[in-house]
Amino acid sequence: MFVCVCNRVTDGQIREACEKGAVSMDCLKNQLKVATCCGRCQDCAKRLLRENQASLYRDQFFAASA
Repeated sequence: MFVCVCNRVTDGQIREACEKGAVSMDCLKNQLKVATCCGRCQDCAKRLLRENQASLYRDQFFAASA
């Protein structure tokens, strides 16, 4: 699904960027140009960023606990 229609950025691309180390909206803006035109996608992109960070931290926690 497109998150940023202006720059044709999908949710999958945002997830992939997070997995490769994107930790902020500035990272996403620099890497994918998301939320650099009209800005309507910024809230959705932030939500995806937070969800992916939480998932990565949760995975790291459980891996360390095992």
